[in-house]
Amino acid sequence: MSNTFSPAAPLSAGRQERWTRYLDDLQAFAATPVPLEPQGKLVRVAGLVLEATGVKVPVGSVCEIHAPRQGGSSRRGSAPVKAEVVGFSGDRAFLMPTDEVQGLSSGALVLPRFTPPQAPQLGKPQHPWRRDEDRGLHLPMGVGLLGRVVDPHGHPLDRRGPLDLVHDEPMIRRPINAMDRDPVRTPLDTGVRSINAMLTVGRGQRLGLFAGTGVGKSVLLGMMARYTQADVIVVGLIGERGREVKEFIEDILGEEGLARSVVVAAPADAPPLVRMQGATYSTAIAEHFRDQGLHVLLLMDSLTRYAMAQREIALAIGEPPATKGYPPSCFAKLPQLVERSGNGLAGEGSITAFYTVLSEGDDQQDPIADAARGILDGHIVLSRELAEAGHYPAIDIERSISRVMSNVAPQTHLEAARRFRQLLAKYNKARDLIQLGAYQSGHDHELDLAVRLHPDMIRLLQQDMHSPAGLDDSVGQLKAVVNPH
Repeated sequence: MSNTFSPAAPLSAGRQERWTRYLDDLQAFAATPVPLEPQGKLVRVAGLVLEATGVKVPVGSVCEIHAPRQGGSSRRGSAPVKAEVVGFSGDRAFLMPTDEVQGLSSGALVLPRFTPPQAPQLGKPQHPWRRDEDRGLHLPMGVGLLGRVVDPHGHPLDRRGPLDLVHDEPMIRRPINAMDRDPVRTPLDTGVRSINAMLTVGRGQRLGLFAGTGVGKSVLLGMMARYTQADVIVVGLIGERGREVKEFIEDILGEEGLARSVVVAAPADAPPLVRMQGATYSTAIAEHFRDQGLHVLLLMDSLTRYAMAQREIALAIGEPPATKGYPPSCFAKLPQLVERSGNGLAGEGSITAFYTVLSEGDDQQDPIADAARGILDGHIVLSRELAEAGHYPAIDIERSISRVMSNVAPQTHLEAARRFRQLLAKYNKARDLIQLGAYQSGHDHELDLAVRLHPDMIRLLQQDMHSPAGLDDSVGQLKAVVNPH
């Protein structure tokens, strides 16, 4: 056997150039110094806030806190507590935990989230590594979320195994330029007759569902989730009772609604940062599907619980309270969340959003309700009086409005809806006289017509939760009521 070495065939000029460039990238990568990451120490736990020294990372960065051993060194074998930097004062960073803080003590090691630099690959451009790259939260996105129930960390809650066909994406996205958004011009069929006929919704609109407790807002959300013409439904259950999560999914949403839905559940016992993260995660999932050209329906219950979570965080780190205990940051966070929904770029997907707003004691002048009315494209008010009378859905048409209805409905529809409002208001003003028997026909032609049409008007506004009503049928019934033959 010959031991003579036979050299391989010489490389072509193009391949030799690529290999040379690749070797140069590797050499530059090896020569790039990687600075040591700062490690902080936990020095104070006060209520909801953790204070640490030695942590030099931006607000919004994710850190891990490792409980120390008895001797003082970090106990690496235990699960670390995740926390997010929410503020700082001098050399102290304020962190808000997303896990239980049981077992933490003074001197616990605080490690910022670290993304190591990636070695260059042949044939791919080499990007310079920066120490200040994204340290924020990255959570699962993708079609594998459809039909699943997850928590604000992206962990499945439905006991159906791990998520498939997903990948991690950042929660914070660059907002769309207002001049680049597609205007709201297309009507959206919600399957609810009173909304289709009197409060027509446009694709890409953001509406508020204003209601007290126990007036049927969850049932109305379930109806829209099952019957609305949308490609994907994203449901964010933020700060509600844990018992309601399973009931909403099984009894109200149903298998048909869940099949095309993603449910993010952050119950009331979750830490405030987790509740806020649930709302942000729900919106990010909707943005992910919108960027793929799909039409998304975002249902968030509730916007008030989101504001309450922000209030807890802001007050805990020392922000002064303003209106009814809500600090100014609460009113700044609301538009930042709401403005992420809506239409995308021209010809792309859309997010039509319904945000429930809880009115404490049915007070429509609650500061969060008042702020939400100013940043949303309309509001639907649910009346306790109607709910107590067995009128479902308990939508108060006179106090509700859709600000884009004139842009998405034809003139004949608008005229019929305006005529319906006039007759309904006429009847409601004279309702006490009618109930007392003091009303006599023949003195007011408009009131006579309103009294005669009132039963038909009430039937139009009422609907069984298991019976959808299409947009065209709803408009046809509206015209038949206000234009009797």
